[in-house]
Amino acid sequence: MARQQVALSLFWRTFFLLALLLACGVFAWTQTFRALEFEPRATQAAQQIASLVKIARAALLASDGINRIALVKGISAQESLKLAPREPADKWEPYDADRSSRAISNDLRQRLGADTIVASTVNGAPGLWIGFTIEKDPYWLQADAATPGPMAWSTLTLWVSIALLATMAGSAAIARLINQPLKELSFAASRIREGEFDSVLDENTLTNEIRQVNMGFNRMARELAKVEQDRAVMLAGISHDLRTPLARLRLEAEMSVQDEEAKQNMALDITQLDAIIDKFMDYARPGESKLTPVHLSSVVDREMAAFRDTSQIRITSRVAIDTKVMADDTELGRVLQNLFENARRYGRSNDTGIARVLVTYARTGPWVILSVRDHGPGADPKKLAQLTTPFFRGDAARTAATGAGLGLAIVEKAVQRMGGTFELTNAADGGLLAHIRLKKAP
Repeated sequence: MARQQVALSLFWRTFFLLALLLACGVFAWTQTFRALEFEPRATQAAQQIASLVKIARAALLASDGINRIALVKGISAQESLKLAPREPADKWEPYDADRSSRAISNDLRQRLGADTIVASTVNGAPGLWIGFTIEKDPYWLQADAATPGPMAWSTLTLWVSIALLATMAGSAAIARLINQPLKELSFAASRIREGEFDSVLDENTLTNEIRQVNMGFNRMARELAKVEQDRAVMLAGISHDLRTPLARLRLEAEMSVQDEEAKQNMALDITQLDAIIDKFMDYARPGESKLTPVHLSSVVDREMAAFRDTSQIRITSRVAIDTKVMADDTELGRVLQNLFENARRYGRSNDTGIARVLVTYARTGPWVILSVRDHGPGADPKKLAQLTTPFFRGDAARTAATGAGLGLAIVEKAVQRMGGTFELTNAADGGLLAHIRLKKAP
C-alpha cells in the first residue's frame, strides 16, 4: 500500500511560526535590557567600592602609626571589608575576567588613580581586592565578594522562562483564533465530500475575507445540491425510459422470432444492455454510505456463490470468519462482484482457460486489507493507474469485451464512499492483485 506522508496541520504551522517570532522578540528585548542596565550597574558598583577605598584612605591618613595599626585591625574585623598591608611577595590575579569586571576595573582606576590595582584573588583568597598606596605604604582593601553587578543569571532565566511560557500560550491562542474559520471550512468541505450539501458557514463574520469565502462556499454547496438533485432525477428517468422498451423488445422477440438460436441471441443482447444500464446506475449512485460492522467472510462467501460456473472461474477464500470491517454491506458486495467479474473476463489462465481467484486478508493497525488476486496475464504496468478510469480498457482483448468499462471505476468509487482506499498492482509471479483497505470494526 502507498505510504502516507506526514502532514503538519495549519494550526501547528501557525503556532510554531508565531512562537518563533515572539521568542526571537523576547530574546532581543532581553539582550537590549541587559545592555541598557549593564553600564549603570557597573558604574554604581565602581562608585561604591571607590567610596570605601577613599574612606579607608582618609581614615588611615588621619591616624598616626600606632592608631593606624589598630584601625587596620578594626576594619579587618568587619564581615564585608578587609584591610591589610600589601607585601612585595603577594601573588594576585587581575580582576579583568569579563566585560562587567573590566568595566568596574577601568572605572575604579579612573576614580582612584592609574596606579590602582584591581585583583580577583590575593594569595589564593578570592574577592574584589583594591590595591592602593598611602604615603608610600601599599595596602589591600578587600570589598564584599557579592559586589553589585549585572542581574544574576538565575533571576534572568526565571523571567525569560516566564516570558517564553506566556509567548507559547499566546501563540496557541492566536493560532487557534486565526485557524478557527479555516477549520470550520475544512469540516464543511469534508461534509460536502461525503454528500451532505446542507453545510452552511457563517456569512456574518467580522473578517471580510473569511466572510467572502464563506459566502462563496455556501453558494457552491447550494449549486452542488441542485446538480445532485437534477442528476438523481435524470438517472431515474433514463433508467425507466430505457428499461421499458427493453422489456417490450424481450417480449416481442420471444413471441415473434421462431429461430430458437436467434431468439436466444436477442435475449442475450437485451440482457447485456440491461446490465450496462445497471453499471451506469451503480457508477452514478449518490455518494452516501451508511457504515456498519460487517462480517467480511460472509460477504465474500455470498458473492462467491454467485459465480458457480467452475469452467470459467474458481474462487478460493482465506478470510477468517471473525474479521469485521466498517462498511456498507450492499456496497461491499458490489465491490467484490465487480472484482470477481473482472477476473472472470480478463484473468483466465492461458493453459486452462479458467480464472483462479484467491481472496486473502491482513490486519494492519486500525485497518483490514482485503486482497483479491487472479492468476491471469495481469495488466500493462504503464496502464495500471488508468484501469480505474471510466470506460478505459487496458488492451485489445478488453476493447473487444462486452462490458461498459466501468467495473473497476465503480469499485474505486464505492471503496472511497466507505472511507477506504483501493489499489491495483501486478503480482510478482503473474496476475492482477487488488488491495481494498477498510477500517476495522470495533
